[in-house]
Amino acid sequence: MSIEAALRAREEGLAPALSELVARAAQRVPGFAARLERAGLTPEEVCRPGGLDALPVLAKDDLVELQRADPPHGGLLDPDADVARWFTSPGPLYEPQLEGADWRWGQALADLGVGTGDIVINCFGYHLSPAGAMLEQGARSVGAAVVPAGIGAQDLQVRLIADLGVTAYTGLPSYLKALIDRFDDAGLDPAAWRLERALMTAEPLPDSLRALLAERVPHVRMAYGTGETGLLAWEPADEEPGNGLALADGVHVQVCEIGTGAPLTDGTEGEVVVTLLRADYPLVRFGTGDLSAWTLGPDGSLRLRGVLGRVGQAIKVRGMFLHPRQVESVMAGVEGVADYRFVIERENHVDKMRCEVVPADGADKAALEQAVAAAVRDGLRFSTEVRSVESLEEGDGSLVDRRDWS
Repeated sequence: MSIEAALRAREEGLAPALSELVARAAQRVPGFAARLERAGLTPEEVCRPGGLDALPVLAKDDLVELQRADPPHGGLLDPDADVARWFTSPGPLYEPQLEGADWRWGQALADLGVGTGDIVINCFGYHLSPAGAMLEQGARSVGAAVVPAGIGAQDLQVRLIADLGVTAYTGLPSYLKALIDRFDDAGLDPAAWRLERALMTAEPLPDSLRALLAERVPHVRMAYGTGETGLLAWEPADEEPGNGLALADGVHVQVCEIGTGAPLTDGTEGEVVVTLLRADYPLVRFGTGDLSAWTLGPDGSLRLRGVLGRVGQAIKVRGMFLHPRQVESVMAGVEGVADYRFVIERENHVDKMRCEVVPADGADKAALEQAVAAAVRDGLRFSTEVRSVESLEEGDGSLVDRRDWS
């Protein structure tokens, strides 16, 4: 089967759910009805074969602007929707988690062999961002118990791993390595390490780091998803990595040409565009900003090749997006800064961020460094080293990514 044929078969399978979504959302959700009107489309036209592709892609920045104009959800929420939690991501972008919503992470965990009897240490953040709650929901959906660990307090976390007999991990690849190192440094009994499965996302997993993790965790797999859309694809557990990412059930995924939004039906690289099949929050043709391409797995199934980069200027640092616009907003509030840049590097498989700042004439360097560190911590939710310098190289911009992922 060709990629084009596999895409056609998948879309035919999702067509009934898409038709139901569009028909209801056009009646119940003002923001979605307005999108159709701006595009000159009727619900019937969108539901015809290929009709969805006529709806322009909704970029993340577009969604931010919609929410600013009509807070907090940009008119894209059914008035009767039952919102269980509100999250936020850089932008700011506000993300509703609806009662009963399945963000599908349980599909990847079940494929990895996680289920009843497992204890999962979930090392995604629970504070404001959705990843912690999403992965916990996924673990509970397959019957596993959860340690809501988040990030930090590693001494306590490794003690929990030993004492509770933790068997699985969800979080960043780099953080799993940090826990392994801390476990060993703490002198804990090696026999108490029973962690055998890890599902990771939100940052790349280079082969060198994968090999290190596999020495202690036999089953290591990557998954791909976003805070707005949930799980989209993952590395199948019964295959060697490198065969692409299997698509999650119950979500419409496209790879589209950048600029035009036209779906790509071959192996050409483009933006991942997602439609959530929920009428109460119709996130339709949402541009994730991630780059990928289609491929076929060994069994002929449709796969994503992985996350191949980003559209635009935003970059991911420690699993969270950072955009030059956010940096500019935070730094504009710090007095005494003549110029600055943020440099992101990779050391021992961990992201390191440094702010190089040029003090204005008469500014106290020590006080300025403290003020910048506090502003970044409060405004961007990042900790950073701050270093005063005499000048900066021209043309670097406010974000300089020097990470080597080999």
